[in-house]
Order: sequence, then structure tokens, then C-alpha cells
Amino acid sequence: MAYGFYLYGILPSEPDILDLLGLDGQPVQVRVVDGFTFLYSQAQQERYLASRRNLLGHEKVLEAAMQMGYPYLLPLQFGSTVPNWQAVAEQLTIPYGDKLDELFEKLEGRREVGVKVFWEEKAELDLILAANEDLRARRDRLSGTTLSMEQTIAIGQEIERHLAHHRQEIIAQFQATLNPLAVEIVERDSLTDNMIYNAAYLIPWDDEPHFATQVESLDKLFDSRLRIRYNNFTAPFNFAVFKTS
Repeated sequence: MAYGFYLYGILPSEPDILDLLGLDGQPVQVRVVDGFTFLYSQAQQERYLASRRNLLGHEKVLEAAMQMGYPYLLPLQFGSTVPNWQAVAEQLTIPYGDKLDELFEKLEGRREVGVKVFWEEKAELDLILAANEDLRARRDRLSGTTLSMEQTIAIGQEIERHLAHHRQEIIAQFQATLNPLAVEIVERDSLTDNMIYNAAYLIPWDDEPHFATQVESLDKLFDSRLRIRYNNFTAPFNFAVFKTS
């Protein structure tokens, strides 16, 4: 049964050699439509489940193309399939050709990097209590006593306020250090309870070493007690993803 084509992204020009395997082990090919070079493979499913394996397979194709000399590609949304190339022209290149050109212009000479910051809430609370004698004393006085509902709620709310303020102070330090280095910034929702910051930055391509140095300086500033995940090589999903539907 034919399922059409699975689309990964769009290149600024047609590659000389392409030796990649995509989803379902299918060879990745290129097709030029209205001057835009699409990375695709034969779709083997009507609909692709957003599993970890499939998502990583999609990203792997894009990152491999970037490593082959096409760093400014436009990634397409995971799961993008089309029945034929006429549909690509009708749904994408003809109505949105100007937008695609603008995205290529925006990305030229730039790259996406990502920063995710995690903390250990209990350790940070201990730091807050160590620096706040009044809060620590009131908590200690209540320790071992039977608390009323109002007392329990009151001390809990105050601790939460201090934690929220402390968290925002950390985030503000990352923003003050990294935001001036970026052309554009996208802040995303935290993915886990202990993730306190999740941001993507569009930066000049050659400025990445300096950006990485600033990330390292933040790690030292917080005495390495935060866990910082820094991704310096990824397709620019946050700044150029283009939905086909």
C-alpha cells in the first residue's frame, strides 16, 4: 500500500551526495519543488506515532544533513506526510513560498542552541532557610508540634513564595547573561518538576564558543549545584519550523 512521502525538511540547495536512512529504514532522497529542495523518504505508515524512536529518527536526518554542509535547513514538523508532490506545491510552496524564503534569510549564518536548567528543590530550600533566620526559626518552632490547618497552610505558602522568588532570581541571572547574545529567544514550558528553565536561542553561527563559555560561567556562578543541559547542535525547530497543515 502506498502512503506517499514523509517530509523531514527543506534545504537551501540541492546536495551533491546524500547517503542517509530515515524512518522505517527508508533511504532519504531529495525532490525540488518550485525551487525548494525537500528531504523525504517513502512513507511506510499512514500516520507516524510520536514515539521517542520516531522523533529521534526525524531529528537524526536533519542533523546529519546539517553536518553534511547544510546548517541552515528548515525543519518540518514531525509526522509531515503528503500523498504526492502536487500536494506539496498546492499546500506549501505556492501559497507560502515567500515565507520560506524569509525563513532561509533569517537563518543564514545563525544556529539554534538550547539551555535547560534543573535544580534539587530540597537543596535550594536548605539554602533559603540558611539565609533566612526568621523563616528558619519559625519553621523550627513548629517542628514537633501539632499544627492547625491555618498554621500548616501559612508556613507552606510562605516557603512556596520564597522558593518561587529564588527560582526567578536564578532564571533572571540566566536571562541577563545569555539573552544579550541572542538574535531571538524562545522560552518553553518546563518539562519536569525539577526543570526550572527551558530556553532556545538563535545566535550567530560563529558565536557559539563564546555562548558556551557563558553557560560554563553560569555553572560556576552557582557552584555547579544546578544541572545545566546545553545543546549546541540541533535543527532550528524553535525558529523555523513550518507546519504543512
